[in-house]
Order: sequence, then structure tokens, then C-alpha cells
Amino acid sequence: MSAADLSLPPPAEGSAAVAARVAKARAIQAQRYETLAPERRILTNAEADGTLLEEAAAPDADGRSLLTTAAERLKLSARGYHRVLRVARTLADLDGAAAVRRIHIAEALSYRRVAPGV
Repeated sequence: MSAADLSLPPPAEGSAAVAARVAKARAIQAQRYETLAPERRILTNAEADGTLLEEAAAPDADGRSLLTTAAERLKLSARGYHRVLRVARTLADLDGAAAVRRIHIAEALSYRRVAPGV
């Protein structure tokens, strides 16, 4: 190997590996919500209402602190706040993590577009 080869980033995850991780995350979500009453039955985090999302995506103390600070600084609406929680829960599912942690909140926040001047 040349010095140039050694300095290259590791190869990215292949599409088959990503597809498998996504399928596993969707299965985790379906299992999480399978005990809901039939009239409330959902399959994914995207379908969870605010109350259910607060239960399923409750972050750890560090994550809650980051989310609270970000919500104040970014002036997140209730919809924006819940969107961050929804994305963070999904990121935790993709990681195979039982709980939403600070790292999931941070990544979810990184995907938000910030308006100029904010």
C-alpha cells in the first residue's frame, strides 16, 4: 500500500448493508408499536403522535438537556421539537440502541436547516 492509499477514508457502507440496517430498524419499530390498540396501531416512528413519541423517544438526561437548549436557541416549534425526537428515535433504531441518547439528538439536530440570521 502506498502512503496515499493509507490516508484514504475507509470504504463507505454498501447499499446491501444499509438496506439490511433499515429493514432491521423498521422491524424494531413495528415491534415497539404492536401492543397498541388496533385503532391506534402504527408501524413506524413517522406515524407516532406527540404523546406516543414522547414515550418512545424519551432521550437520556444529556440528550434531553441538548434538545431543550437547542429548542430554545433555534426557537423550535412543537412540530420542530417532535421532528427532532422522531429522527433521533429512528437514528437510535438504526444503531440498534434501546434508548435515545445525546448522540442521536445531536445528529438529528444536525440535519435541520437553520434559517439565515439564526
